[in-house]
Amino acid sequence: MPKNKRPVARKSASAPELKDEQQTNELCALALDLSDGAFNQDIVAAATHADLAQKKLDFQRLLRKLLNQSKDEVLYGAIELARDESVDGYRYLRNAIEEGAASVRLRHADAAEMEIDAFAIPVFVHSQGGLDPAVDFQDSEAYDAVLDSFTDAGLESPRARVVLVSHAYDLSEFEKITYGQLHSMVREAEQSLNNKKIMAAPALERSMASGWAPSSFGPDDSAVELRFLLGFALKRADDPFYAVPAKEKAADAYFAQRAERYQKWTEHYAPMVARCLGRGRGSDPALRLNFLYQDLFFGARATAQAEYAMLQMLATLNQAMDGHAADQLQAIIGPADIDDDMYLRVQLRAGEHVLAECDQPLDLSADLEIEVDDVSDALASLGLNQLSVALRFDADGQPQEVRPLA
Repeated sequence: MPKNKRPVARKSASAPELKDEQQTNELCALALDLSDGAFNQDIVAAATHADLAQKKLDFQRLLRKLLNQSKDEVLYGAIELARDESVDGYRYLRNAIEEGAASVRLRHADAAEMEIDAFAIPVFVHSQGGLDPAVDFQDSEAYDAVLDSFTDAGLESPRARVVLVSHAYDLSEFEKITYGQLHSMVREAEQSLNNKKIMAAPALERSMASGWAPSSFGPDDSAVELRFLLGFALKRADDPFYAVPAKEKAADAYFAQRAERYQKWTEHYAPMVARCLGRGRGSDPALRLNFLYQDLFFGARATAQAEYAMLQMLATLNQAMDGHAADQLQAIIGPADIDDDMYLRVQLRAGEHVLAECDQPLDLSADLEIEVDDVSDALASLGLNQLSVALRFDADGQPQEVRPLA
């Protein structure tokens, strides 16, 4: 290659768009290396262990920096890059970003290390006429009771300090909260818990600014709506309440006890949560609540999204079944590629006639067999027992290599 020709001048590395691109590539590359090392521990040489340790440190530093700067374009861009390269890398990076956005470690000189997490509780609200936003979280007595219940009922450590947002988020509001925004909300919550004076919370206020999506329910309609309770728990990082035992049986018992405490909480405090949510708009103001499990922000959101999509699918299929005997219908389940995004499709047929199709987003890291089992269980609740699985649906929507589902 000739050496007397000067290279073409490039934009300065300080240009914001170039720096963002470099950080996107760097975060993705580090995640790919770390995920590969995590899944190949037995064959990693000692020298490589040291290299991976340094890369892990670099990865954590870069991730904290990007979250603190609310660099959402870089974070989401790195996930998209990893998605195209490696399932393990994609899973590793997304999990790390979600955990980093929802949980912040606080280190101060001469003080115990603290941690603050953003948790959420999804709840399906059954009412007549739908919820009334004008009475959302207007009952201060019920709010105080629910807030105290998190420590009193053992959902959080007795030594934890908890704050609950006095707003029930709908799904559209919750889906708009980005990694960087949630990270800012966590830090605002920490400042609120550690300062006696009122602190500004612009990220938190922005998360509620759009309000609930308009309701299409009439006053006599039976409504089912998804809402989220959002809270923040500040505790010592070494609080034994949160320490999961190392042995499998002990760990199973630990989580079983947590689940039991949560179940008792849903039974005892459901009336107080209902008072926080207000009432229905119809002649029957009573609310009936079905809780999903408490989890960190993104875990709770993903669980609720999947459950909501399942309920929508069942409603669509149930409507399409009207006038048909269930035992004369066939449901075919299989993956479908739509504009490079993967979906799990359910196609309902009466003979060769397609009555309905439902597509649910299918995460790249999901276990397809488990997803199919979940959908088949849901279809069985509609009385559908002629179930088949397809290798895939082609571009024309035709199922390929169909076989009966065991």
